[in-house]
Amino acid sequence: MPNHKAVDLFGERPVRRIPAKPFVKWAGGKGNLLQKLEALLPTDFDDLKNVTYIEPFVGGGAMLFHMLQRHKCITRAVINDINADLIRCYQLIANNPQILIDRLKNIENNYFSVDFPARKELFYAYRDQYNSEGIHPDERAALFIFLNHTCFNGLYRVNAAGKFNVPYGRYKKPVICNKEVIMADHRLLNSIELMIRQPGDYKLVRQNLSRNHPNFVYFDPPYRPLNDTSSFREYSNDPFDDIQQEELKEFCDRLSNKNCLIMLSNSDSKTENGDSYFEKLYQGYRFERIMAPRFINANGEKREKLAEVVIRNY
Repeated sequence: MPNHKAVDLFGERPVRRIPAKPFVKWAGGKGNLLQKLEALLPTDFDDLKNVTYIEPFVGGGAMLFHMLQRHKCITRAVINDINADLIRCYQLIANNPQILIDRLKNIENNYFSVDFPARKELFYAYRDQYNSEGIHPDERAALFIFLNHTCFNGLYRVNAAGKFNVPYGRYKKPVICNKEVIMADHRLLNSIELMIRQPGDYKLVRQNLSRNHPNFVYFDPPYRPLNDTSSFREYSNDPFDDIQQEELKEFCDRLSNKNCLIMLSNSDSKTENGDSYFEKLYQGYRFERIMAPRFINANGEKREKLAEVVIRNY
């Protein structure tokens, strides 16, 4: 059997094969919960044939990369997200990774060519460029990753005008162009039939349901605040409020009627009288609580574990 060595895009040297994993940091990412979510999959999941995996709020993709590597019964995937720059990153990684690597390498070289005190000013110059009009979508995608790796806590937050406004993160050695991760993700995304929907309404994924084979849908929408003082809501300038949470539940009902397997994550949010918001909303579904670390808080001592809910229709 021939021995094929992987080489990088420039033919410079063999590339060490690493597992596919998220190429961006993501608030609320599921990297630390994968084994708990894995344990809540259908017990016969791997016995299914030609599963279509659908993730309408893909975010950083921790669950996507886990499912595609762990479960070979998945032969097709559909992903979507409201963030156009994030979706462009997925498109480039799946189809034209060299374009993204070249642009990230150029930004990385510029960033590390100045001394540490001057990098703050360069960060804000790149942030202004990212927020400017008329920038090429591929350059915006590269700047999106750069800002994610160099801003405070890797947050994505926009103001009322839709402009990215997270401040400088002061990291001494941020990884800006992670070629190995990009190529690992590229290989994985090319190993299946992949549909990357244009950014927008998550309900559009229903157009890509498999008619003849099982569909597994994982929803990880913007979380409902735990209480009135919870503040991290600015993923986009379009709020995901209770009306939209209720619309999502109705969408889950429609997918259930099409025999889709559904798993959904959210906060263990309470109503004004202290009842579980989601336990009441998703009556008739299976409901579990799992403990999840929270990393958004600026104060490291306050980054504690909180309960999240996992809702299933199976």
